[in-house]
Amino acid sequence: MSQFGFSPSLDDIEALARAALTRLPEPFAGHLQGVVLIVEDFPSEEMLDVLGIEDAYELTGLYTGNPAGLESVTGDLPPMIHLFRRAILDEWADGGVTLTDLVCHILIHEAGHHFGLSDEDMEWLEAELKKP
Repeated sequence: MSQFGFSPSLDDIEALARAALTRLPEPFAGHLQGVVLIVEDFPSEEMLDVLGIEDAYELTGLYTGNPAGLESVTGDLPPMIHLFRRAILDEWADGGVTLTDLVCHILIHEAGHHFGLSDEDMEWLEAELKKP
């Protein structure tokens, strides 16, 4: 049994993600203030269709919206980071990493899309969050 009971809830996943967001260094933290965090069990069928993904368990997170630095126009939705609980829990069940570290990893990867970061930059940012 985990620290969350039998199965971490949507609120548990969101709390882990928000805790990771509070540990982000500047300038990242400031630029993510307008990004909406959404935690759902599964992506919508429309999302899966657009991405060409058949199995909802293959998608743990998704960034949608304009990247930082691009101006929004009237009618644009705000940038959003979506986290998908059931796929996250499946990956976590495979073992090898704590749920906190996994949620942090997925969050950093999706936030990285907002900033247009390279994989190396995302790895650095994730390492920064793991520092005491």
